[in-house]
Amino acid sequence: MSTRERFETTEINGRNRLFSTTKTIIETAFYGNNVQAVTDLKMAYELAKKSPKTIVTDQPIKHTSELGLPKNAVMLVDNHGRVVGRTAAARQILGRPGVDNAELEAVLREAVYQGEARQFYQAQAIVGLDEEFMLKAHLMVPQGYELNLLSYLLNFQILNAEYAKRYATSKPYSEDDIYLYCDPEWHDPQYPDGLALFDPEHNVAAILGLRYFGELKKATLTLAWATAHRNGYTACHGGEKTFHFKDKQDKVFAFYGLSGSGKSTLTHAKHAGKFDDITILHDDAFIIDRKNGSSIALEPAYFDKTSDYLPGSKEMEYFTTVMNVGVTQDMQGKKTLVTDDLRNGNGRTIKSRYSAKNRVDREQAPLDSIFWIMKDDSLPPVVKLSDPVIAATFGLTLATKRSTAENVIGESRDKLVIEPFANPFRVYPLTEDYHDFKELFEKQQANCYIINTDSYNGKNIDKDTTLGILEAIANETAEWTKFGALPQMSYLSIPGYEVDLNDATYAKKLRQRLQDRLVWVNNYTKTHPKEELPVEITTKLEELITKLN
Repeated sequence: MSTRERFETTEINGRNRLFSTTKTIIETAFYGNNVQAVTDLKMAYELAKKSPKTIVTDQPIKHTSELGLPKNAVMLVDNHGRVVGRTAAARQILGRPGVDNAELEAVLREAVYQGEARQFYQAQAIVGLDEEFMLKAHLMVPQGYELNLLSYLLNFQILNAEYAKRYATSKPYSEDDIYLYCDPEWHDPQYPDGLALFDPEHNVAAILGLRYFGELKKATLTLAWATAHRNGYTACHGGEKTFHFKDKQDKVFAFYGLSGSGKSTLTHAKHAGKFDDITILHDDAFIIDRKNGSSIALEPAYFDKTSDYLPGSKEMEYFTTVMNVGVTQDMQGKKTLVTDDLRNGNGRTIKSRYSAKNRVDREQAPLDSIFWIMKDDSLPPVVKLSDPVIAATFGLTLATKRSTAENVIGESRDKLVIEPFANPFRVYPLTEDYHDFKELFEKQQANCYIINTDSYNGKNIDKDTTLGILEAIANETAEWTKFGALPQMSYLSIPGYEVDLNDATYAKKLRQRLQDRLVWVNNYTKTHPKEELPVEITTKLEELITKLN
């Protein structure tokens, strides 16, 4: 089996690297008399349907038998209050500089103790959809949050009979199972924004004082990505699709961007039938094997914004659970969803895998191209990066804007921010991700592009323009123009988005954005003295800035 759940008597001691204080506190809670096991999706659905907090709509769920739901299952809604997105300020990672492990472990013990008087549920799921990489995950949530439990088992792969057999024959890893303890009712004045506590080396986390389902999803992926990283994979918060050709090698494209950047749109785009065959791995979470460039999806379903879909649209038929959305009545008096974000920002749904007919769980073909999706108006719609160091450096300094998927505290959503590799969920040193991606450019010889989905010279870059870029790259018809004096950088000439480096105002903006990246890297090194980034990063950025002077 992939990860360790059971141990020989002689292994159960503090000298075993698979044990820690935090793992022991969290795992022990799962065996309490107050914990009821939920073993299948029908049981989870009935619990969620009967929960006082649930709104039962009249909209049927498709593919109920394939999913393991009751035949007559309908979409269930769960709404929260002030906070309807992830809270980055709540994250604490044990073992990182400046983190008081002993204090946080004491907080965790008290939190678990306070929860022992209430009823909890626990369930098991699989993270990683191929025998080469499967982790077992255990989730524990309190009574009243049954819909979060159901959403979890629909988002990830519930441990059913089929997957139990597959898991038993999967590649073994000397790693712990994932254990995730959740108590949204927890309060502590020292942690007004809640507490998301991680012990990544032992695959355990506690999500305390936080109701949003996305916290459970990303906590699980955070631990799975860290495990993959330790075992020869590059962790990817992004989407991946493959263009299949009869007369040439398949083109595997990976897209990296935060929520709202266009990553899902580009991943799922069908390109108006211009290609014979396109398959989709996933639009949010996967891993790439650094030995051979193949890829594995981590979850079967999609966690989509409801505002992307009009009421009555075909895509809505694949919704299962829904959260933070409005409900109204149609002309027949049936309760139906208000998909626009009228109640609040960031309405979300677990959309089943059956929405994508061309879905795969593993892509055997090696990675061909990486696309950094940015919202940086100093860049034309697409830039090609031919140097592995430059390619990894722009991923490290990926510039974007925050979305409503995040509960942003003390920061404007319109501010251009740098989010390395579009992954705010990293729990290991950033320099390790830099080397992981650089290895893909060097050893796998993956191509690298920057896709700007914001605007350029005051003109918005529309979806059709971006899709046309991808099509030209896939068909190998793109003609690249040297990006001025910038070494090993080129762009695709597109009418309406002309590049003029002789324009002093534009050159100044571009130079400033490169300088911003350099400042960010230098500041990161200063604030993370034990995680210093490679010198080659600043050297390359300084070289680019010099060429623009």
